[in-house]
Amino acid sequence: MSPLPIISKPRQKHYDVVIVGGAMYGSSVSWFLSSNPDFTGSVLVVERDNTYQACSSTHTNSCMRQQFSSELNVRISQYAADFVKNFRDYLGGEERVPNIILHSFGYMYLANNKPFAEVLCESQKVQAACGAGTKFMSAEDILRDYPFYNVDDIVAGNHNLVDEGYFDGATVFDWWRRLARENGVEYIENEVVSMAKNDSASRVTSVTLKSGETIACDTVVNASGPRAVLTSRMAGIDIPVEPRKRYTYIFDAEQPLDRDLPLTIDPSGVHMRTDGVYYMAGCPPDDDPAVDYDDFIQDHSLWEEKVWPAIAHRIPQFEAIKLTNSWVGHYAFNVFDQNAILGAHNEVENFIFVNGFSGHGFQQSPAMGRGTSELIIYGAYRSLDLSPFNYDRIVRNEPFIEKAVI
Repeated sequence: MSPLPIISKPRQKHYDVVIVGGAMYGSSVSWFLSSNPDFTGSVLVVERDNTYQACSSTHTNSCMRQQFSSELNVRISQYAADFVKNFRDYLGGEERVPNIILHSFGYMYLANNKPFAEVLCESQKVQAACGAGTKFMSAEDILRDYPFYNVDDIVAGNHNLVDEGYFDGATVFDWWRRLARENGVEYIENEVVSMAKNDSASRVTSVTLKSGETIACDTVVNASGPRAVLTSRMAGIDIPVEPRKRYTYIFDAEQPLDRDLPLTIDPSGVHMRTDGVYYMAGCPPDDDPAVDYDDFIQDHSLWEEKVWPAIAHRIPQFEAIKLTNSWVGHYAFNVFDQNAILGAHNEVENFIFVNGFSGHGFQQSPAMGRGTSELIIYGAYRSLDLSPFNYDRIVRNEPFIEKAVI
């Protein structure tokens, strides 16, 4: 497949929608907009780095789960699972669009105390009411199905083998971007550096690019990932989103397991899963501050002092492992409640948020992209009511409560 050409200058002086950020969310919104026959407007996507080397989309682990404590988050992931499993059909049934496999080895949430076990039990009821296949398991149940775990300090766990695991998120992103461009969406490698508003400050009227052009617009979408607050401040808006480091490790085991390793969320904060013939692990640092947008420096002591000991403790068979690769990515971390920020600003009415996913972004991108496109086209969510994530909850100081945040 030939690479997409890089264009830096916009072809027009006015666009109906300007999307700031062209990674997973910019491309999700642009594809859903441009593939909807009820939308006939023009779309400009402004991406500062067409290589996407530093964006969260490039560093994602592409995981999928329905194990949330809120019904809405469960529904969002159920749509994502259906979208991934029927990817070609959703994208029009063209033979050139690949089928994508959802590797459903499940998540395994482990609780080492009774209060968290009770949280897992209540969450399982929410998930089951939505039709998810989550099972609440005792330590004995876990050991029966996965005898490689050390469960001496485990009280209970939740596990679901249906539509939970990982998928090829990079392919989803690539085809959204490609087909959006074929649908007429214009992508440019440039940077929005300022915005102008009308006299009442109720609308953004134009954006100015780093290359000097001023572009008039009817709607602005903030799809800037960890840089979301930099974009919002151009419109005089602050949002509680900051970049935080998340570490990923790929390792080989001298004694591989005899079955797939579910994505295991250990009480230590370390998570691990099967990754082809290897294994993947990850965690936040113990000290988890906001970092510079260009800071991807690794703390190598984290593997030796936290990750490897936790892995070996939970799976004694992994005492002999070899680290083969590692990297650092950034969460677009919503410090308010670790959930998405959507919808229009309460005062700047044409400034739309798709921000702050705090690590849930890839699995939520189909539903959030669809919902945001509906909001732009129809003025309301139609398929799934995403209004609990709207920006105005921050104004009201009413956090969206989700207990299953990794």
